[in-house]
Amino acid sequence: MQFLFTTEGWCRRMGLAASRRMLARIVVVTAVGLAVSCGSDNPGPTIAVGAGDSMESNLLAQIYAGALARTGARTSVTADLGSRADYLAALDAGTVTVVGEHSGELLTFLNADAQARKPEVTTEVADKSAPVRLSVTEELNRSLPEGLAVSDPADGTDMRARVLLTEAAGKEVRSLGALAPRCGVIQAGVASVPGVLQTAAPVRIAGCDFAGTRPYPDATALRKALLDGEIQAGILTGPPVLTPGATDGLTVLADNDYAVRAENVLAVYRKGLLDDRQIKKLNYVAGELTTDELAEMIRKVREGAAAAEVARTWLDNHAL
Repeated sequence: MQFLFTTEGWCRRMGLAASRRMLARIVVVTAVGLAVSCGSDNPGPTIAVGAGDSMESNLLAQIYAGALARTGARTSVTADLGSRADYLAALDAGTVTVVGEHSGELLTFLNADAQARKPEVTTEVADKSAPVRLSVTEELNRSLPEGLAVSDPADGTDMRARVLLTEAAGKEVRSLGALAPRCGVIQAGVASVPGVLQTAAPVRIAGCDFAGTRPYPDATALRKALLDGEIQAGILTGPPVLTPGATDGLTVLADNDYAVRAENVLAVYRKGLLDDRQIKKLNYVAGELTTDELAEMIRKVREGAAAAEVARTWLDNHAL
């Protein structure tokens, strides 16, 4: 990190000024708050932010590292850690302190039997016998290994898989809930959205078990198969904004009831290694990040921009 002045230089000037008694009382009072830093320039241990193999994972790591650095911490990015299992193992082992994740995918990884689907749940208190429903974040917190915690989820991000139909079929079926009774006779195709965090296979859609699924190499091939009638439904493993043109002439089904579990970006971190100000900084990032902005940043990295520079620009634009 670069500073406008060093702590040593500040302390030397403070000592010289004090010896000459040239500071006004207000300056002396202000200097008391700075005196604690005059003994050392050490900002503390380096906070290592981990990243897996995807562009999104690396980009989130750069955003978190840059944000934490602006609290005065020394940070680094440990990239190319591998799959979700690999970078979570590095987090568990203490090799890294923070990683970026998706709430629903992380919950699925940690607890295959988890039932939560919505990002927020309003518990009905009228029926005392009804089971308590949990949000994805609440159930995720209960499923985290000892010693780990998560930041606030970025509510403006929606990284869920999307289900596609032709426009003609979409006039009859506009939502995943309406599609569910027909899933048993539908052949579906699946295409991955490049650059995003790893998605569990198969994509889980509550109440919808397709008669069969087949993989396609990309979103363009999936679109062609749908339009040609080769399949009756398509599944994109991430937001269509990351695959421009791939949904032209198709209908993206609404999923307001979260048949596909909520997927919001959040940071996972080791407890006890971040102070309150640093945790708040991660939460500030969550409050600003949106799907469209994240997609735009991923596209820039795809086109050759350095992830660290893209992250720095985003942080600057949001005064983080």
